[in-house]
Amino acid sequence: MALNARDIGLRAASALVLAPAAVAAVWGGGVWFLALIIAAVGLLAVEWARMSAPVAWRAMAGIITIAVVAAVVTTHLGRLPTALGMLAIGALVGGLAARLRGLQALNTAYGVLYLGWPCVLLVWLRNDHDPVGLHWTALVFAVAWAADILAYLVGSAVGGPKLWPRFSPNKTWSGFIGGLAAGSLAGAAMAAGFDMGRLTIFWGAVLGLCAALATMAGDLWESALKRRFGVKDAGTLIPGHGGLLDRVDGMMFAVVVVAAGRLVVLWLEGAL
Repeated sequence: MALNARDIGLRAASALVLAPAAVAAVWGGGVWFLALIIAAVGLLAVEWARMSAPVAWRAMAGIITIAVVAAVVTTHLGRLPTALGMLAIGALVGGLAARLRGLQALNTAYGVLYLGWPCVLLVWLRNDHDPVGLHWTALVFAVAWAADILAYLVGSAVGGPKLWPRFSPNKTWSGFIGGLAAGSLAGAAMAAGFDMGRLTIFWGAVLGLCAALATMAGDLWESALKRRFGVKDAGTLIPGHGGLLDRVDGMMFAVVVVAAGRLVVLWLEGAL
């Protein structure tokens, strides 16, 4: 796939609009970051409902939004275990509500967990009471963005064998390798330049590699979901990208890996 100047221009313009807002909210933390996550939840819920339950998308989007926002706010208040339990209950309620409307219960129940799990973990990572919470949250964005951008650029410029043509015909092995390398370098750079607790440069590179792998797995997984629902993009919100879900699909998987790394470091520091 050759480099497309118009496509790159649209992507760059979208990034110039969205990235500063995300960076400012991550930096500000507190209610600013919470507001960013809540706004994202609402948009993602609409996109998911439109894909998975188009005949009753407003009701399903409302249910998913309420369930996930409740868990996110609970996490912000410092009650992560309770928030995870609330996600499970929200998934159950959402599934039952979908069944009562004659829809597939699994689609709505999965939507609560698929969107809720990464949002809860992002809020947990950014915890204002954690002196390095900002750095760990920034690590998620740095690795996911680096992996995504380099995978696209390398894959477009180099081309070669397709990674998973059945679900994502444009992704290549060259882009996959480029994304892994970029994520590893981003992880090492974050560990070298910022206080990450006991995360060394070497283990930062390893964590970045694993998070980059998760980023691309998340991208492929969303491609498979879109193929299942028969849509090309999750939405039309972002020029050059499609919907918000198309933009953050990889990050949603990467945050799980980074959160696991944070737990390991906290355990090593005796904080658990």
